[in-house]
Amino acid sequence: MNRFFGLLLCFVLVWLATPVLQAQPLGANVKRVVFLGNSITYAGNYVNQVTAYLMAQNPNRQIEFINVGLPSETVSGLSEEGHAGGSFPRPHLHERLARVLAQTKPDLVFACYGMNDGIYLPLNEARFNKFKNGMNWLHEQVTKTGARLIHLTPPDYDELKGKQKGYATVLDKYANWLLIQKKSANWEVIDIHYPMQEYLQAHRQVDATFGIDGFALAPDGVHPGETGHWIMAREILKYLGYKEAARQPGIVESLKQVPDAEQYYKLITERQNLLRDAWLMATKHQRPGLPGGLPLPEAEQKASELQEQIHLLVNKK
Repeated sequence: MNRFFGLLLCFVLVWLATPVLQAQPLGANVKRVVFLGNSITYAGNYVNQVTAYLMAQNPNRQIEFINVGLPSETVSGLSEEGHAGGSFPRPHLHERLARVLAQTKPDLVFACYGMNDGIYLPLNEARFNKFKNGMNWLHEQVTKTGARLIHLTPPDYDELKGKQKGYATVLDKYANWLLIQKKSANWEVIDIHYPMQEYLQAHRQVDATFGIDGFALAPDGVHPGETGHWIMAREILKYLGYKEAARQPGIVESLKQVPDAEQYYKLITERQNLLRDAWLMATKHQRPGLPGGLPLPEAEQKASELQEQIHLLVNKK
């Protein structure tokens, strides 16, 4: 009960500090969009969904969407003991960001951090400060290149599935701090945390009514499934002015103007994953255990061939 009232108070304070959401369009000057983040971004579902929707809505624009999410990564620089079975510490964005920005040359960057940054431990001011310092550093590094930066609040953590008691409160705190930066520091911030949390809680209430204990957006408490990624994607699309997307139950249903939406999305996913692996290799990430990508020129050639198929589907009558 105490946590409920604490969350309610935090929500009210954030709501009071947050301006009414107005659409912030992609911008005519945007040619390259880069997504930074951890394993949730690396998985690519929400990135691919945003890419598919925006490409379908803007078939005549040449926009490149680049996913360089890296599993296990943090902005805090923290790593728990025994991470990955003790084989390596969590990667720190500080190590690679300069290379990523120099090589990808983005006009717009989406950054989604926080899930790993508290290293799955209860709230601690020292760890919280590490997260805040990391986010401030990230903001400075990206914006000084001239690129636009849009932060995403961390996804919701499901304690029922993830088993780390108290960690949901940590991510509430991290999300609230980011939302407050919208007014106090004039940052662009999209909230995905509370929409995911509200969706999860609503479905859990239905489950409880019927004595069911099965619904989850993230089966392990951390990594969202397709529905969780769609909630993330639709909040991004809403922010960019595509409110119609929010009324659809999934990405395929939102692509009404594409004759074969399932095949279109499959090709988008194949293309994005191909380029993701190539860009991660080209920017020399240091995380062990990831599959290698093709050399970037070779990947771009294959991506161009896939793009021709995508273009034909979008323009098919």
